[in-house]
Amino acid sequence: MKTILVLDTATEACSVALLHQGIITSLDELSPRTHTQRILPMVDELLDKAGISIKQVELLGFGRGPGSFTGVRVGVGIAQGLAMGAELPVVPVSNLLAMAEAVYQKSGNADVVALIDARMSEVYFAQFSRSDLGWQEIVPEQVCSAEKAIEQIQLERNPIVVGTGWQAYSAFSEADLPLVVSDITLPSAKFMLPLVIKSYELGKTKSAMEIEPVYLRNEVTWQKLPHKR
Repeated sequence: MKTILVLDTATEACSVALLHQGIITSLDELSPRTHTQRILPMVDELLDKAGISIKQVELLGFGRGPGSFTGVRVGVGIAQGLAMGAELPVVPVSNLLAMAEAVYQKSGNADVVALIDARMSEVYFAQFSRSDLGWQEIVPEQVCSAEKAIEQIQLERNPIVVGTGWQAYSAFSEADLPLVVSDITLPSAKFMLPLVIKSYELGKTKSAMEIEPVYLRNEVTWQKLPHKR
């Protein structure tokens, strides 16, 4: 089993997880305005506890969005820096899918509606279903109004709802949908680990130069590291 480090700063949550010698350790904090100050010390703390350095990590995963613009940029920038410095392959993970994986790990639910509050009266939204082959998008990731999301939810699958988007807009509760709402509201790096492993097994890794954030809003641009366009 490889030594895998995963980090996420795309939402109000700031989290890091490490798989080393078959043991998973993780740290999760709510720090919406201090991601840049907290993420590297959190990484160092997990590595120190495991008695290893970043050079002994073999694979890096990170939350690539969607989420807050600043948080997504911080996560991608940190991931690029660590991956370049340690010459690591990288696996980007959807923050929406990470919450779906969390539900599956905790309760076994394999059909999930994921919603993150995108501000400006919109949500980041997708619906996922899990089979023996892994997760599939039933409704693709998008940014849209609550009303538009409601129109697209496939209720016949009896999905469970995760994320901050449901509580953010009254349109969801007023629609009186026959849905169970999970207490999982934010993604966590520890639930990204299985997704990183699966992507690695399928050969879906990237180099530091290839990774990019996913904002879903087209007007947002990403400036890569110098000389890496």
